[in-house]
Amino acid sequence: MKLSTEHIDSDSGHSPSDDEKRIAVGQGECDTLGHGELLPDPDAHLSPEERAAIDRKLLWKLDLRLIPWLCLLYLISFLDRTNIGNAKLDGLEKSLHITGGQYNACLSIFFVSYALFEPLTNVLLKRLRPSVFIPIIMTLWGITMVTMGLTHNFSGMMAARWFLGTAEAGLFPGINFYLSCWYKRDELGIRAAIFFSAAAVSGSFGGLLAAAIGNMAGIGGKEGWAWIFILEGLATVCIGLASFYMVYDFPDEATFLSSVDRQRVLRRLKADKQSSAEHESFKMAYFWASIKDLKTWVFAATYMGCDVPLYAFSLFLPSIIASLGYKSTTAQLLSVPPYAAAAILTITVGYIADRTHQRALCNICTSFLGMAGFAMLVAGTSPGVRYAGTFLGALGIYPCVANTIVWTSNNTEGVYKRGITMGFVIGWGNLNGVVSSNIYQATDAPLYRRGHGIVLAYLTVFLLGGSLLQYWSLRRENAKRRAGRRDHWADGKTEEEVQALGDMRPDFFYTL
Repeated sequence: MKLSTEHIDSDSGHSPSDDEKRIAVGQGECDTLGHGELLPDPDAHLSPEERAAIDRKLLWKLDLRLIPWLCLLYLISFLDRTNIGNAKLDGLEKSLHITGGQYNACLSIFFVSYALFEPLTNVLLKRLRPSVFIPIIMTLWGITMVTMGLTHNFSGMMAARWFLGTAEAGLFPGINFYLSCWYKRDELGIRAAIFFSAAAVSGSFGGLLAAAIGNMAGIGGKEGWAWIFILEGLATVCIGLASFYMVYDFPDEATFLSSVDRQRVLRRLKADKQSSAEHESFKMAYFWASIKDLKTWVFAATYMGCDVPLYAFSLFLPSIIASLGYKSTTAQLLSVPPYAAAAILTITVGYIADRTHQRALCNICTSFLGMAGFAMLVAGTSPGVRYAGTFLGALGIYPCVANTIVWTSNNTEGVYKRGITMGFVIGWGNLNGVVSSNIYQATDAPLYRRGHGIVLAYLTVFLLGGSLLQYWSLRRENAKRRAGRRDHWADGKTEEEVQALGDMRPDFFYTL
């Protein structure tokens, strides 16, 4: 290992001791470590209390540098993909002379390109580096958003939505994979929940923003719905350009960390039995390992059970509330409270799941809220009951999205296998966004019972059923590993070969 000789510890501001110089790790220098080999411990001479204090300080530094900006990026992403629902209330269909079926087609085509490119994006993220890949795709989809405000017909809107899905495909799976390369498995849930809560916040913020921007109708000869796309697109371009300076690379190359802190991060991941700290070369074996793993497809089905309701809810909530008898601006504003409640519960569930390590039970319990909410929407006739149903629906959907993604990450080991698996799981869920785009038909207004019934079925069969199935299968597999019935998988293998087995190692126990 190449040794760093000139390092100033950014935490303390003092020059390092000889011991620190000897063990410091520079950018990219962990390439020379053996697979699974632990780096020297820079804090070996400290007491447990002192080590715990350093660990807390390091986590706080990571949180401040990574989480706020990533939350902003996802808030912008979700706002840009769902603001077409707000634009619809401000006259998009009438202005572009499109029918209800054509509007649904504009929603659907986004998910086709989004799902098509999602499984590939984590490989590109690893190859191009986060500080390059994420800013590029953000800038591109911001430009696409602006063109949506300049379209004059159905074909123009279809083309813009296709390219929006292509550009946005890399953000959600990319950032979830990226965070899993920084945090231990029992630390990831609350961070992913805070990150995903930005989706719920974007719903609240989107309604308020659309209500304000809609008042610009007539300025520059553009209608209010066009200004929603143009202004939000320009904001995305600006944030994308700023991301070249605000998004950092993986732990061993992160410039905001001292070499000793980089070493601490890598040791934490390795001690957590994660290969996220390893430098793997891409091999097709990782791809096949992912798609042959039954867990991948059960997680995909479970994620579909919350992702279809998520997009149905976020795309049509303004229309659902408008169907209760409220006018455009009022409907935009009434969409804010359900999202705010969902954001709070998403973070709460993330915290509980991290502490209890019971992600399946969190999914199962939360899904009942969503099922109750959509049952109220199916059966209810009064505006009060149906509006209350939107609250329970949001509470039952948003926490499960983040929790399912973290559950998938926790139980998939190996840099590329995890990235590919998360791409498949999220991509499959988003491909089913085509269903979300077509279940609420104008002919079903104002009660939309068919749409609500389909969402209720997804919550029951896939989210609840998938969570129960995965819980049972992982618990059964853990019991076999504890009983030593998988020890033969490591027979005759070197330590490096055993580490390379990832989540198929006999000593790797799944998070339930």
